[in-house]
Order: sequence, then C-alpha cells, then structure tokens
Amino acid sequence: MNPGRIATTFEQLAARGRKALIPYVTAGFPFADITPALMHGMVSAGADVIELGVPFSDPMADGPVIQKAGEKALALGVGLKQVLGYVREFREENQSTPVVLMGYANPVERYNQIHGAGAFVRDAAAAGVDGVLIVDYPPEECEAFAAALRAQGMDLIFLLAPTSTSERMAQVARVASGYVYYVSLKGVTGSGTLDTAAVEAMLPRIRKHVSIPVGVGFGIRDAATAQAIGKVADAVVIGSRIIQLLDGQPHEKVVPVAVDFLRGIRKALDA
Repeated sequence: MNPGRIATTFEQLAARGRKALIPYVTAGFPFADITPALMHGMVSAGADVIELGVPFSDPMADGPVIQKAGEKALALGVGLKQVLGYVREFREENQSTPVVLMGYANPVERYNQIHGAGAFVRDAAAAGVDGVLIVDYPPEECEAFAAALRAQGMDLIFLLAPTSTSERMAQVARVASGYVYYVSLKGVTGSGTLDTAAVEAMLPRIRKHVSIPVGVGFGIRDAATAQAIGKVADAVVIGSRIIQLLDGQPHEKVVPVAVDFLRGIRKALDA
C-alpha cells in the first residue's frame, strides 16, 4: 500500500531537515463559510498538515478558547457533515497537504447511527481526510477502528501526555500511525506555560516506544516557543493562539491574520 499523505509529508520534511508546522482551527469558526479559504491560506503561509477541529458540545480536553470556538461553530450549524464538506472543497485545489480531523467519539458515533455502520470511515476517506484523532478513544479499544481507517489509507493519531506511562506509550505505538501528538502540559488546551526542558526530557522516553514522528502541542503561542520545541520535536502544533487571533475579526481579515501569524512561526522554525 502506498504511504499516505502524512507519512509522505514527514519523509519529505525530514529529507530537507525541516520540522512540520501543524496549525489547528475549529471547523466553521469564526464563520461557517471561511474554513476552506482559511485552510488554503494556512498552506500558503507554510503549514505542512492541517488539524481541523470537529465542533462538539462537550469538548473535555479543550480550554475555554477552543470550547467557545466550537460553540460558535455549532450555533452556525456546523457539524461533522459540514466538516467533511470543507475537506472536499479544499481537495478540489489541494491534493497534497494532509488534513487531520480532531474531535470526540460522540459526533463520529452519531454520524454512523444516522448514515449506517462504517459511514464515517467511508465518507472521510472519500472527502480526502488523511488522519483522525479522537480524544476520548483509548488505544486498547481502537484496533478495529484503526484497521478500518488504514484500509482506506487514513491514520489514527493519538495523544500522549506528561502523565503517560511506558505501558500506555507501548499501547499507542501498537495502533497509532501518521504521528503521535504529545500534549506538553497537564490540563486543557491553551492553559499554563510551556516548559521546554520538560518536553525535551520526555521525547526520548516516547521515542523508545514510538517509531513514527512526534508532534508537540498545547502551550505553543509564538515564534520563540515554536522554535524551542522545533529543535526537539518532529512537528509543532498550534491551536488556541490561532483561535484567539481570529476571534472577533471581520470576515475579510480572518485569512490574512492567520497567514501573517503562521508566516512568523514558519520563519522561526526554519531559522
């Protein structure tokens, strides 16, 4: 089977000695029609992979910034069906940048209830999704789901945390593909101050178990923190800070504001 877009992207970056920049945005925020244009803008600014948050009413791992963005998107009528539509629209012009859906079990299971067993995997693959990160799916219960995704050329991505045991890392290593996402802080997204030394100490422990790339997120807010993390990780994930910058912007400013911010991060990562 051909390597997926995620594996190909990381291989190409590694060959050029570059780190992956992975911005996260909540799909449908701050306007229901902005997401495909925002995705294209982020790619033009140097994004290597895009994480699209699927709006959900009870996002337990997300801090107030992303929670509020999700509530706004839900109020605008954006659910999983619309998110898949955004990916389809993005794919009309971009066939190479990987797209990862990040969210919770409930919308996926509800989608399957409405559209039939296996509908989510089928429709996500057809839309052009490359990876799925379901925050509340534990690895020990995911083998069938991971196999179904892999059969359609998609990766199942997992979170690891400062509290993850060696046993948990080994469980994740068995089922994960694409990359793993190391949550650099205890707590929710957008909380706390990043301790780069602690991240640096943790990554060799993770790599003892996990052979795929390791991205780091939660707490990366600017060029300096991105650069520090980029020295030790394979990818830098930025979410809450982008959402904060976009909140309250008029429609015509959303894409330029995101592009301007990400260009600065990309420059720092490449420096």
